[in-house]
Amino acid sequence: MSRLAIDADYLAKVLRKLLAIPSPTGYTDTIVRFVAKELASFDLNVEMTRRGAIRAVRPGDTHLGARALVAHVDTLGAQVKMLKDNGRLSLVPIGTWSARFAEGARGTVFTEKGGYSGTILPLKASGHTFNEEVDRHPIGWDHVEMRVDARARNAADLHHLGFEVGDIIAIDPQPEFLDNGFIVSRHLDDKAGVAVMLAAIRALHEAKAETPVDIHWLFSIAEEVGVGASAVLTADVASLVVIDNGTTAPGQNSDEFGVTLSMADQSGPFDYHLTRKLAELCRTNDIRCQKDVFRFYRSDSASAVVAGADVRTALITFGVDASHGYERIHMHALRSLAELVTAYVVSPVEITRDFQQTADLKGFTRQPTREAVQALSPETESDDLAE
Repeated sequence: MSRLAIDADYLAKVLRKLLAIPSPTGYTDTIVRFVAKELASFDLNVEMTRRGAIRAVRPGDTHLGARALVAHVDTLGAQVKMLKDNGRLSLVPIGTWSARFAEGARGTVFTEKGGYSGTILPLKASGHTFNEEVDRHPIGWDHVEMRVDARARNAADLHHLGFEVGDIIAIDPQPEFLDNGFIVSRHLDDKAGVAVMLAAIRALHEAKAETPVDIHWLFSIAEEVGVGASAVLTADVASLVVIDNGTTAPGQNSDEFGVTLSMADQSGPFDYHLTRKLAELCRTNDIRCQKDVFRFYRSDSASAVVAGADVRTALITFGVDASHGYERIHMHALRSLAELVTAYVVSPVEITRDFQQTADLKGFTRQPTREAVQALSPETESDDLAE
């Protein structure tokens, strides 16, 4: 086995801290500072793009064919669309999530004058006033509003308090860490992935582990709006492993325990060779693993490839129930992912041709095309039926 032991207490502790930092897309400076300082504590040199995407390179035996891992620090959220005449705020979502999960959510509106707490409510919220109309009220962002915890009876009051169109709203995560290992919270996508990366880095640092190539630890800041890892990879990176959530819904094969290895998302299949390598590492390191395909899912890998990065990509996930809603995961999956990450980064490089951006046919990969051997015949079939 090549996996390293993971400090589960540290993983949970750093996840708590990450969840406590509001970071909807577009408002990520604070969490970027936190992650950068955490990385520096492991003696890593931290670089940031102009907008705050993070790159920390852990040197290996060579910088050629570097391996990158990425998780995103940004979360879903909302923005103020209009100051309403009733003293409330109409909203638009940041990222793709249903207003069904926004109803009843607590949040903070960040204005130039400071943050205001508030609650997202349906337009018809009082059963004592609207009776059965409350249950018949449509679901959608046009049918909710935010009641702010301030003296605001009209749009002029809101304006006087400092509210403006475009103010960003962070949704409170309300996390619960249960004794049985379950974690229930908003924004586990993808702060749990960030915690997995930090726990893996800690294990590598404490073990003084050596890697065959440089490892680029990347943290993107706008994945929820489709930008993701589009501007944080360097040309020497040959492979990119994304850590994000898998959906444990009916019709899916994801699980809240172990590693869920994604074979494809809406952008198409992930790299055959990299995905097969990760599956083999799970087998040889006794890490529980299941495979899944996501039809309505796009991650940092798609952002990187669409931006022009010629890298092999794979997606490893922790199973999440009710993704982009009030989510639930289990520590077993997070620890399993961190173990897989450590096993992967120390594993040998099989495709050394990837050390070059382009090359001739020599050393190019092969995918099996042979026919499967089946030990079946009319005689054996009839014998099986007789038994």
